[in-house]
Order: sequence, then structure tokens, then C-alpha cells
Amino acid sequence: MRLFLAIRLTPELKGALIDVQNVWYDMGVRGRFTPEENLHLTLAFIGEYPDPEAVLDALKAISFAPIPLTPDGVGAFGDLWWAGVSGGPALTGAARRVRRALAEAGIPFDRKRFSPHITLLRRASVSSPPPVAAAPVSMSADTITLFRSDRGKNGMLYTELGSIRATQSGDS
Repeated sequence: MRLFLAIRLTPELKGALIDVQNVWYDMGVRGRFTPEENLHLTLAFIGEYPDPEAVLDALKAISFAPIPLTPDGVGAFGDLWWAGVSGGPALTGAARRVRRALAEAGIPFDRKRFSPHITLLRRASVSSPPPVAAAPVSMSADTITLFRSDRGKNGMLYTELGSIRATQSGDS
């Protein structure tokens, strides 16, 4: 099973990001735009791992406060374009706790430095994203979700396998 831990986005934030995609499309940019239902903020990519219950058990050891999220510019990793996300210490702390819990449980994950972003486009037809700002929509994330990722005939399909909710203090 291909697994990852992420934050689901509110419909309002998704709408603001879809507007950015639409502006790029209208400018003639082509590629594989992320469908609205797949927009998310990944905290940890696990990859192929056979035991989602072990991942959910590891998450039970963490706590986190609700995380404020706001779009913060656009950028690219090669031909993958993204919207940046600011969430301050609450976001970086939650990602750190998630990754520490996975490591302590012996669950492998991608250990690349956490860089909060939401993928908007893959295989972009031009080299760099035109600077389009998302509407100033914010959200408060109070859930971290474990997803399974499967390749479908029209792209990736994400299935929610379980989640944990924020605590008041976020201390751990």
C-alpha cells in the first residue's frame, strides 16, 4: 500500500487554489493539474508500507494544536508547481511530531526536509510558474489523515484510512 499523512483542505482554500490553476491554464500553461478532490498538504510520505494500522497506532502517541494555514506564494520543484503554505510553528511542530512518531515506531518515510506546499501541477509545459497569488483564504486544520494512494485510469485516487484530531494544548 502506498501511504501518506496529510491535512485535508477546506472547500474555500481548495477553491482559491483552483482559481490559481485556472489562471495558469488561461495563460496557456499545460500539464497535469491536480484535481480539486486531491488537493492536500502532505506532512509525511510513507510510500509502500503494508500496515496502515501500525501507522495509525503510531499517531496516537502525538498531540497537536489546531494549525492555521494560509497560501503563501507559488513555486516549483522542476516541472512540479506548487502553492506554498504558511502555518508557523504549529505546522512545523505537527510535522515534526508526526515524523518522530513514525521513526519511533520503525515506520519508514521520506526524510526530505519538510517544505510545506500543495502540489497544483505536474509536468508543467513551461519552466517556471507565473506569479499568481491565491485569494487570501485561511483555514484551521484540526485533523491529520492517513491516506492510501492508488493509480486509477484517470490519475491518482486517495482513500482516507483514518485520522487523529487536534488537542487543545498540542504539547507532547
